[in-house]
Amino acid sequence: MDISPLAGKRPPYSMLADIPRLVSEYYTRKPDREDPLQGISFGTSGHRGSSLKGSFNEEHIIAVCAAIVEYRKEAGIDGPLFLG
Repeated sequence: MDISPLAGKRPPYSMLADIPRLVSEYYTRKPDREDPLQGISFGTSGHRGSSLKGSFNEEHIIAVCAAIVEYRKEAGIDGPLFLG
C-alpha cells in the first residue's frame, strides 16, 4: 500500500467536509425510496451512507429504530435496550 503524499500534513481545504451542509442535509433531504442506493440494508457490518447522497439521514434512523422495536416485540423481548 502506498503512503499518501498528504500523510502527516494538513489536508487541503477542498478535502474538508462541509459540516453545516452535512447536518442540514441530514434533517432536510428525503431519501428516494425508488433508489436502492438510498435504502437501508440490515445484516451489514456497518452503514456507509451520507446525508449528501440521501443514504443516511433522520428518516433512516427512524426506520432502524422502528425495525428494532418491531423485532423485539415479535420476539417477546422487553426491557431496556442500550445502543452504542
